[in-house]
Amino acid sequence: MSDPYSLFGLIDTSLLEMLSFALAIVMVLLNIRQSAWAWLFAITSAGLYAVVFYEVKIYGDMGLQVVFVVISLWGWYQWLFGGKNRHGIAVSRLSPKGWGIVILTWALAYVIIAAFLQAFTDTDVAHIDAFLTAGSLVAQYLLTRKTIENWHLWIILDLLYIGLYVHKNLYLTAVLYGLFALLAFVGLFTWKKSLAAKEVMP
Repeated sequence: MSDPYSLFGLIDTSLLEMLSFALAIVMVLLNIRQSAWAWLFAITSAGLYAVVFYEVKIYGDMGLQVVFVVISLWGWYQWLFGGKNRHGIAVSRLSPKGWGIVILTWALAYVIIAAFLQAFTDTDVAHIDAFLTAGSLVAQYLLTRKTIENWHLWIILDLLYIGLYVHKNLYLTAVLYGLFALLAFVGLFTWKKSLAAKEVMP
């Protein structure tokens, strides 16, 4: 499934990348709808993308996909059975203190991941890979908690990822992350409406 394939004679890809692409699109659409089924697609897509990224030596992103599988299992549980009444969690906002924790965690994770990639792998994109991997971990955690600011982070990350994937000739995945960025705007708008409705409830 990893053999080279030309999509419409325009994009060089593989069947594995195309399948990962399709599953990831469904995942984001379900996230926007706050459907817990999104996590099943997240697990499957992440597992397949781990193989794709391994083959092009984006090791930070490869490891990230493995972590996504674990986080997705926890996120699935939170969306179904989290919260005070165990009926699932609702959309919430990040506090100023929360933003500080996000920035600090992102920075520390970046330093650790970059050092690891430089010391133990043959990657040529250690710093940008580490930066985006660290940010994605933070954004994914916020998504599991249904924190609306996860969409802000994904918009930034998705746009930066486009450049990385073009550099690595993963053109279909670059297109995917362009779509992700657009869908993140939709997700942000949709979740804002959900949060506003929650805030006006008695």
